[in-house]
Amino acid sequence: MAPTASITRPITRRFALLAGALALAGCTGLGGKPVGTDIHVMTSGGFTAAYNELRPDFEQRSGHTVKTAYGASMGDAADSIPSRLGRGEPADVVILARSALDALVKDGKVVAGSQVDLVRSSIGFAVKRGAPRPDISTVEALKRTLLAAPSIAYSASASGTYYETELLKNLGIEAQVKPKSRRILSERVGTVVARGDAALGLQQVSELLPIEGIDYIGPLPAEVQRVTVFSAGVATGSKQPAAAAELIRYLASPAAAPTIAKTGLEPVTAK
Repeated sequence: MAPTASITRPITRRFALLAGALALAGCTGLGGKPVGTDIHVMTSGGFTAAYNELRPDFEQRSGHTVKTAYGASMGDAADSIPSRLGRGEPADVVILARSALDALVKDGKVVAGSQVDLVRSSIGFAVKRGAPRPDISTVEALKRTLLAAPSIAYSASASGTYYETELLKNLGIEAQVKPKSRRILSERVGTVVARGDAALGLQQVSELLPIEGIDYIGPLPAEVQRVTVFSAGVATGSKQPAAAAELIRYLASPAAAPTIAKTGLEPVTAK
């Protein structure tokens, strides 16, 4: 069975105290009313559907305005989050796969201790709407489906990295399947499948479900599933660290959990 990503401890006490002090000092105006500010967020696809639904509620509650840039958790595509940060694009909060977030901490792009795990995300498959639904219910059925598929699309982020570096090898079909597999940059895998440019698409379930023109056929079998934890952190270049911490607390709160769950993710707060 492929290992699942580990869930790390919540935000450190030191960071929480700092964020709380900053919030008290800078986020209220006359009469204790919230003072709105702009929060710049970079988020990867796995959390996008939930984030897009939660953002308006946070803005209404807080008085802040949230500005968003989207990109992959990893890789060197021009719009990936590491590339955006490398160019110095404005960022207060980054939301991406935990392993990639920790790499950004190591590189000095994200504040150490500010990381907060938000959700667990599983990988699934989709076909073009109306196309025959192949069987992926068992490991053997999955192997047969991958071998029979004329073309397969996979993401340039966490799910795709697992597919191209581990899954096919573990299934023993890398030589037959990898040549007909296409790594998708700067676009949703589901969109490629909906156009008919690939017969089968693999990506995080939460990234497949919102796409029109495809049929979601199910997750990878449990024996070969890879659960990715998506987490948030405060960028070291943030000009609004208190507001950034406020947004992260909201996204990790029980109030956000129902919305997160309906987008195909498992809220960490639910456990």
